[in-house]
Amino acid sequence: MKPDHFKIWENCLTVIEDNIPPISFKTWFKPIVPLKLNDDVLTIQVPSLFFYEHIEEQYIDILGKTLRRELGPKAKLEYSVVMDKSDSLDNGAAIMNVPTSNKTDLRNRPVQVPLSSDRPNIRNPFVIPGIKKLNVDPQLNPEYTFDNFVEGDCNRLARNASMAVAKNPGKTAFNPLFIYSNPGLGKTHLVQSIGIEIKKNMPEKTVLYVNANKFQTQFTESVRCNSQNDFLHFYQMIDVLIIDDVQEFAGKTKTQNTFFHIFNHLHQSGKQLILTSDKAPVELQGMEDRLLSRFKWGLSADLQIPDFETRVAILKKKIYNDGVNLPEDVINYIAGNVIHSIRELEGALISLLAQATLNRKEITFESAKLIVDKLIKKTQREISVDFIQKAVCEYFGLDVESLHSKTRKREIVQARQIAMFFSKNMTNSSLSTIGAKIGKKDHATVLHACKTINNLMETDKEFKNQIIEIESQIKI
Repeated sequence: MKPDHFKIWENCLTVIEDNIPPISFKTWFKPIVPLKLNDDVLTIQVPSLFFYEHIEEQYIDILGKTLRRELGPKAKLEYSVVMDKSDSLDNGAAIMNVPTSNKTDLRNRPVQVPLSSDRPNIRNPFVIPGIKKLNVDPQLNPEYTFDNFVEGDCNRLARNASMAVAKNPGKTAFNPLFIYSNPGLGKTHLVQSIGIEIKKNMPEKTVLYVNANKFQTQFTESVRCNSQNDFLHFYQMIDVLIIDDVQEFAGKTKTQNTFFHIFNHLHQSGKQLILTSDKAPVELQGMEDRLLSRFKWGLSADLQIPDFETRVAILKKKIYNDGVNLPEDVINYIAGNVIHSIRELEGALISLLAQATLNRKEITFESAKLIVDKLIKKTQREISVDFIQKAVCEYFGLDVESLHSKTRKREIVQARQIAMFFSKNMTNSSLSTIGAKIGKKDHATVLHACKTINNLMETDKEFKNQIIEIESQIKI
């Protein structure tokens, strides 16, 4: 027959297991060991102080209710916290007596207790005046605010969704919020804006921004130091987790597995996940299906290349923040020629201002043109979806607008498919972005177009020659 404390704890676990997610039960309750039962006081052993704090923070209500049901209204709980040898306590255990009569009492607990009678009293290095929240630097750039993020047609959906998440993290349908785009279009700025807004309005929230590459490095280090549990527990304590460039996880099976468990725990606990990538979830390669499916649970929103008006607005915002003035024709020239990346757009402006300052010369249209032309020489040669559409239409004698129409004429449909084929093979644009720019189609239509063109090239020699001619015109 099992001792009473084992039976009491098993009864408690039966109730708790039915009321919390399986991964949470396995992570936070399976490691607990019941030690003894004296009258109405149950003593349980937990692996670490961190573990104890999390139990008290997240599960104190259900733990108190189940214990009172077993032992009565005067039930009390003692924690035996196992200390590491590194704490100079030789695997001793600090006992904390915690009453379970109500929530307030549960959080009012003295901790200073000798470890054993045959040792000199050793000062407990842990101070627990109450529930201790993680003191985590959110790793946010204070310049990346919503006020500094210029809204346009290219980013409206993503920005509005981000603001909704910032107002109510973990409580919207946008969990996870997955932002994707080509590099340099503002993903990092936008997701950090969410973190900054949450910290401003809800300072008690633990927010963390981390690049996927740094997450991978930290995980590798935890494996090397045999501290994977600490790594896992740390990330499971975050209220708002922002992971930038999740495509970096591709091919890293162990990292993906660990992140899968972190994702599950946070999502099931009502915490907010925010992810960025250079591709939509459906296009990510080298990722586990179970992880990809979770990326699709919330909202996926892309950032597209800003139009001319938005680029002008971005430049004017930057100029205003820097407290400088530029002629309108200079602003328009930069916006009209640096089109592929907001990062390159701002870089061109910074270079122009630096050159003018160093040379102590006033910025004129002529001087700006000389500087900007040098900076964007490489960019001008880059092939864009818009340029491909124009080249394909010129070859077949069509208007670009015809590719955006709903007509099912064979020549229009084929030209549209060819434009999609080249856009996929000659640009870094995502399938969703290509489809949106060529007839407002979805990524599946783009994939079908590429397969169709490949099949025709294999079976029709004349058609293949046409494709080669169009390609040569695009690359001129």
